Amino acid sequence: KQWYQRRVRAQVAAQTGHRVCLVDLDQNILDQSSARINKSLQRVAKKKFGEGAEAQEFMDKTMGAISTATSASSVVGETDLVIEAIVENIAVKHRLFKELDAIAPQNVIFTSNTSSLSISEIAEVTNRKDRFGGLHFFNPVPVMKLLEVVKTSETSAETLASLLAFGKAMGKATVECSDTPGFIVNRLLVPNLAEAVRMLERGVSSSKDIDTAMKLGAGHPMGPFQLADYVGLDTILFILNGWHEKYPDIEMFTPLRPLNVSLPRANSEPNPARDSTNTRPTLS
Repeated sequence: KQWYQRRVRAQVAAQTGHRVCLVDLDQNILDQSSARINKSLQRVAKKKFGEGAEAQEFMDKTMGAISTATSASSVVGETDLVIEAIVENIAVKHRLFKELDAIAPQNVIFTSNTSSLSISEIAEVTNRKDRFGGLHFFNPVPVMKLLEVVKTSETSAETLASLLAFGKAMGKATVECSDTPGFIVNRLLVPNLAEAVRMLERGVSSSKDIDTAMKLGAGHPMGPFQLADYVGLDTILFILNGWHEKYPDIEMFTPLRPLNVSLPRANSEPNPARDSTNTRPTLS
């Protein structure tokens, strides 16, 4: 999932005129990602331009804007913006940013795509806290228009303006948010999913009927149990556990015991969330 997210972000950035360097320690993963980007771009080009020379020009220009590297340290000196999207582990992120901070030019802005960790805590190992922020994309990145731009108490106005401009240049609708657990979407969404489970546990209604009620009564494209199934129960549990550990007194962050076992499926019908053309809020 993480590599899919990184790959499609690189593709969208390149399509919108940005030079991108995709970094991973494994060259095989980079080769596979480049091949998949190429295949995806072929579909985009055919849809936008048909089979003519214009489509090939689009392909050549976009693929020419994408390079790869197995070491972030080797390329950070030539970049303006770093978007980190590695494992959701604060210690691992600290090692990466501490290494890059020591060698990156002072003008380089650092960002994280984290969906659950504090941007301020990630930035604390660097000496560029004024040039550090969050860029939280949503899946599928080519379809979902939203980009949460997260500022800490030390993010400079210039850095924030640059990040908002970058998001808009990528064709995203940007929203500005202070560094708070879950930012905007996940802060509202995860407790909503958790309360659906609590309602089921209390015997208020069935999972199927809760989903139906939210779809038909609130206009949601899918119910909370369908969405939880798509997002992944492990992801929801990870976020809740992390929030509860840091903020034990906030009741809405209390982990859900049933999640440690299983959640009943909302129904046996195909999940529309798995259709890549479907637009909906997701955790990433």
